[in-house]
Amino acid sequence: MKKAVIFYSYEGNTKFMAESIAKEIEADLIELKPKNEKKSKGFMKYFWGGRAVMRNIKPELLPLNKDIQEYDVLFIGTPVWAFSYAPALNSFLSENQFIGKKIGLFCCHGGGKGNVFKNMKEALENNKILGEVDFFEPLKKETEAKVKKAKDWAVGIVKDLE
Repeated sequence: MKKAVIFYSYEGNTKFMAESIAKEIEADLIELKPKNEKKSKGFMKYFWGGRAVMRNIKPELLPLNKDIQEYDVLFIGTPVWAFSYAPALNSFLSENQFIGKKIGLFCCHGGGKGNVFKNMKEALENNKILGEVDFFEPLKKETEAKVKKAKDWAVGIVKDLE
């Protein structure tokens, strides 16, 4: 069973959790990187990010180093932007057609998770969603407990498939 953890991370929280999951379940790690990413701080990052989500922006991504179709199980992660998933994930989901994949969803956030999982499930409707988990500010609060939660969640999904 070939596994991949696919993620986008703006401030490092989602990347940290993706790396923890990938290492634990021996999965390939695939980072989504926008070609021309804006890096903002403070209020401007929320303004720019929220506007990008509301306008359904799909930034151009750098080429991936793996063929997604080769994987049986995907773990897909995103930060929560404007109560949904980040524009980089929007690009990825619109550019790659998945049918019949087994998928685990995860997100990182500093507030609420909003509709992120509902929206991801809608974008991945022709697949089997195996579970979802969210992490509140994993780099700032209770980091070790959140890493354990992520690992246990991912291992549980993989064991159920064996």
